Amino acid sequence: MNNLDNLTLVILTYKTGKEILDNCLSSIDKNIKIIVVENSTYFENQKYFEDKYKNIKIILTEKNLGYAGGNNFGLNMVKTKYALIFNPDIICEKNFFSSIQKYLDGKLDFSIIGTSFAEQSDYHTAGFFDNKKNLKEANFLNEFNLYDVDWVSGCSLLLNLNNFDDEKIFDENFFLFFEENDLCFRVKSKGGKIFMSTDLKITHLGFKSSLASLEKYKFEFSKLRNWHYMWSFYYYHKKNYGMITALKKSSSRLLRYFIKFIFYSLMFDKKNKILYFCRFSGLINSICNKKSSFRIKI
Repeated sequence: MNNLDNLTLVILTYKTGKEILDNCLSSIDKNIKIIVVENSTYFENQKYFEDKYKNIKIILTEKNLGYAGGNNFGLNMVKTKYALIFNPDIICEKNFFSSIQKYLDGKLDFSIIGTSFAEQSDYHTAGFFDNKKNLKEANFLNEFNLYDVDWVSGCSLLLNLNNFDDEKIFDENFFLFFEENDLCFRVKSKGGKIFMSTDLKITHLGFKSSLASLEKYKFEFSKLRNWHYMWSFYYYHKKNYGMITALKKSSSRLLRYFIKFIFYSLMFDKKNKILYFCRFSGLINSICNKKSSFRIKI
């Protein structure tokens, strides 16, 4: 039996460019079931993709549910034991799917396996909740080429669905940022295993998953990211470490963002004024226990 039969791939899109998604799908083994979840009411080029890729199913959420809600939407439709979550700006290396099969035969107990970058990057795909630890100190499983870690990047995740009891794997209070950190924290607190594979290599283009890649929308998406990063920052720390810790980590940022908002207002720097207000607003809304409600109009 081909172990890939045990796997379904979920790709969450939001008005993703045709070329970006095409490059992602072209790098995926044609025998794998793929669910493309469009986080809106309309999927452009649907006929093109369904004609070219016979192994995909395209589903609309009818509104933007964010990373957590959109992926939960897709994962609820997965019938296989394993699910692989991809951002659409991911390109798999040639041996990715021959390498992944050794994790799909049931011999390895895990909840989550993350991937590694094909090229050197300043951005880390895995790490520890204790910032003083690094991968050099991690347990390495030679048989599977895995590092035993606390968290992995959410751009590409292999999930063993048998180890998740909740219908909603991700906390949908998050709209953007910290969703995978929260998931990994919950998995580790319950004794679950999280690994980072050195064999599953990807190229992650970064910030190419949506209209944010288009110049005319970059500032609007920058507002969205700034607001939600700070909302999620406080919510994540409050949920997992307590209110006092969250306030300690956030108070200096709150003051700094307010001061910078005033400064850039006086300097008539409209762009930075707006961005620092978004940071301040996202953080204060989270502290006041308000939902992650900020959206942009496209």
